[in-house]
Amino acid sequence: MNKPPLHILIAAPRGFCAGVDRAIKIVELALERYGPPVYVRHEIVHNRFVVDRLRGLGAVFVEELDAVPEGRPVVFSAHGVPKAVPDKAEARGLDYVDATCPLVSKVHRQAERMVEKGRHILFIGHAGHPEVIGTFGQVPGGCMQLIETEEDARTVSVKEGAELGFLTQTTLSVDDTAAIIEILKERFPQIESPRGEDICYATSNRQAAVKAIAPQVERMLVIGAPNSSNSRRLAEVAERLGVPARLIERGADIDWDWLGTPAKVGITAGASAPEVLVREVVDALGERFELTEEEAEHEPEGMTFKLPRQLVA
Repeated sequence: MNKPPLHILIAAPRGFCAGVDRAIKIVELALERYGPPVYVRHEIVHNRFVVDRLRGLGAVFVEELDAVPEGRPVVFSAHGVPKAVPDKAEARGLDYVDATCPLVSKVHRQAERMVEKGRHILFIGHAGHPEVIGTFGQVPGGCMQLIETEEDARTVSVKEGAELGFLTQTTLSVDDTAAIIEILKERFPQIESPRGEDICYATSNRQAAVKAIAPQVERMLVIGAPNSSNSRRLAEVAERLGVPARLIERGADIDWDWLGTPAKVGITAGASAPEVLVREVVDALGERFELTEEEAEHEPEGMTFKLPRQLVA
């Protein structure tokens, strides 16, 4: 039988960012340095394929430090951890390696500086996300309030005369965050902004890439984990532009009834999704369609982050 034709337009940039690359490399180097098992507090990044591969190399993923045996090293995830976590590791005499993305660490430092200046922080982010928990854990309790929506920004109550600042999670929707910030600045004209943009370059670039290809396609497949904030935002960006989108973890997750027989489909991948999964999705489409493939034009990303000295010395 003849396969129906399908043109796939692949977003660029997509997939791994510098922070994810660094975090995965840290676990690999820790395994080389210490030998398995190396313990990792929480998923190193939000991607099951990546976590399972590292587990196969000898990484053991745990929720809390209490599960790390004496004498074994532990790696903290790319999302960052509250200050209490390394403090507890030191108190137990554990060797630990911090794989927090440097762009998340930058937000942590800004939070500390704002609080030192006596400012109360309105933090834009998603409740329960590891990055939010880690950032709140950088400053004393009560110094920060969470803003999740435009409605929160309109109704948040702060102490009269309080000096304010705002910060954001690094993996948010660029457009949603801009709208929330506009409301906060309207309500609190003296609110202090972060130095530079908190939303990371990779999140912004991947959302812009989806916006560039969305008008040309009928469906959008976003490769990423359901608990990956930046991946979920990519699907939302497409949907808001009127393009039905699905978040899938890999090729076997494609809903063929939903996909139908479009002429053009867009593909992108969140910052924690490896390129091998993009190829897997393309191969799955190739089993049912006669494919032509095009990668969107883009400016290449050249960002890299240094590895911890203890692993490269």
